[in-house]
Amino acid sequence: MSAGRPSIVGDDAGPSPPYPLKMEGKVISGFGRGSKEASHPIPDAHGLGIPTANLPVDESTTPWIADAKSGVYFGYASLSHPPTPTTTSPSPDSSSHPPTASFRIFPMVMSIGYNPFYKNTIRSAEVHILHRFDADFYGSHMRLLILGYVREELDYTTLEALVADINFDCEVARKSLARKGWAPRKGVVVKDGEGNGGEVADVDGTLDVDWLVTPL
Repeated sequence: MSAGRPSIVGDDAGPSPPYPLKMEGKVISGFGRGSKEASHPIPDAHGLGIPTANLPVDESTTPWIADAKSGVYFGYASLSHPPTPTTTSPSPDSSSHPPTASFRIFPMVMSIGYNPFYKNTIRSAEVHILHRFDADFYGSHMRLLILGYVREELDYTTLEALVADINFDCEVARKSLARKGWAPRKGVVVKDGEGNGGEVADVDGTLDVDWLVTPL
């Protein structure tokens, strides 16, 4: 389904209403379908090698989610005291990150919906952080700054088609965030030695992400 899809979404100037949307909570276990096919040992709700972190869908604390269209979104995630990246390459301006803040910021894509391929009956919010870690982060506090919509939720006839679309979603997020109006100042977004987050971390942007790193 990725054929013919744009690789960049949103106006170059930056997010437009109703974005940005905010969501936060403790990372919880997913649907437990296993991670035997995962490429690294962090939460992988569907065993696709595309690890996800789940947040509870709670309309009382996130009222906008009741009317949110099911589908794939993108933006930034911050984690409180995240595990050490497998290969860390400090960004040039990392020293400017507030030393009292316990949060670190990463680019992300996320799905809100029922994942029809797996016939879910419970609406979920599953976040895929575009970064590699050496451990899971269940129980960590996560904040999400959701900046835009990538595509609608789809059903698939094959697992391969699903994975191909998710991988393209990640490409859309990276390219869309790597613009001045969509990126924070240079060095705030964490990148690792494999280039994850690098496109965004290297942009000296204007996006306000202070909420993501406000101490609990």
